[in-house]
Amino acid sequence: LIFLALIARRIIGISLRPLTQVEETAEAFAKGDYSARLPEARGDTEVGRLTWSLNQMLTRIAESFEARKASEEKLRRFVADASHELRTPLTAIRGFAELHRQGAVVGEEKTAELVRRIESESIRMSTLVEDLLLLARLDQSREMERLPIDLKTLINEAVTSARAAGPNHPITLSLPSDDIFILGDSMRIHQVISNLLANARTHTPNGTEIKINLTSGEDGVVIEVSDNGPGLSKADQERIFERFYRADPSRVRSGGEGTGLGLSIVDAVMRAHGGTVNVTSELGHGATFKLFFPIQDL
Repeated sequence: LIFLALIARRIIGISLRPLTQVEETAEAFAKGDYSARLPEARGDTEVGRLTWSLNQMLTRIAESFEARKASEEKLRRFVADASHELRTPLTAIRGFAELHRQGAVVGEEKTAELVRRIESESIRMSTLVEDLLLLARLDQSREMERLPIDLKTLINEAVTSARAAGPNHPITLSLPSDDIFILGDSMRIHQVISNLLANARTHTPNGTEIKINLTSGEDGVVIEVSDNGPGLSKADQERIFERFYRADPSRVRSGGEGTGLGLSIVDAVMRAHGGTVNVTSELGHGATFKLFFPIQDL
């Protein structure tokens, strides 16, 4: 009887081992070891199928945790960056006001210059807030206006404004003879093109030519904005559409101030239209930003 009892105990222990392993794995996972998995078992057994299903579930949970962690870190960094960007013009305005209060600014000319600088900083802050609000709306996936847009006309309008804003950067257009239409929000697409042109002006020296090329194919419409400036490193290309990311400061032309959100807005608007934006570049050989709009039924 004792022998039979020992055998029975052994058999029961073997049969319960998978449950023990499940318990141990679940405990390790609960303690934060998201790599914990059940040992593989034969797939043609109930235990094997259960093990596979549980491991799949643990993998999905781990991926969900990692995604949430990455999202929280991204949000934390975004809030910190936004706070810093807003603090900069506020600090400048406060400093200018303090100078005036202390009587350190004497004479109409210096006072006018002080007022001009305060106005400039307030405009910068207002622009930043508007960009942040736009990104927030785009993040909420709100429906955008979907009306036919004449891209040739829109590009010409954006280029006219860009030439006025940056007369030292010649802009060359390459547009097809036929009209090209897409469905979308004309104001936002205009902003996308304007942001790319402003980015090219900011990061290239005076006299650098900017080219815009519009083409239409079987799969969609492509707009390319390119320059022959200093170009981007591989590291910069991988992060260039991140919010508040700024490339190597040595590339930024003197006086080229921005919110650090221009290319992030380009990316968000393109995604909202079901399109994409990417950049190809080589240091010393300029950069090309490519907008792609998939074929749509007008």
